[in-house]
Amino acid sequence: MRAVIQRVSHASVTINGTVKSAIQQGFLILLGVCDEDTMEDVDWLVKKIANLRVFGDENDVMNRSILDVQGEALVVSQFTLYASYKKGNRPSWFRAGSHEHSIPLYETFCRDLSEAIGKPVGTGEFGADMKVELLNDGPVTICMDTKNKE
Repeated sequence: MRAVIQRVSHASVTINGTVKSAIQQGFLILLGVCDEDTMEDVDWLVKKIANLRVFGDENDVMNRSILDVQGEALVVSQFTLYASYKKGNRPSWFRAGSHEHSIPLYETFCRDLSEAIGKPVGTGEFGADMKVELLNDGPVTICMDTKNKE
């Protein structure tokens, strides 16, 4: 799984002109799934994100997690995180997971993250044309890949 985690002051996702989900302070998470991903990837990523200390403390040091600041989360499926751009200039997405494999993992990730942070998680709609708006706070943007744990 690949995730782009952005610390935001607010974020929303709109589908067909209607706001589906909106959050205030927290994380906007773009999530990509490949066919090799498993529940172990979901578990690892949920724990990492829930405990990621990138929110400022009383000294303005990034020392607090989303749990500590009682932040919110918005998760948007993003198959383009698996773009292959090795040949030519038009990317291909052959490494992105199939719908049959990806949707259950995406839904489990959202449910498990909601449980981990103790709040409902906003979502987009898998496979929809979405418009995502955000105010990146910092900016703080972290990329994670469960197959390349740095």
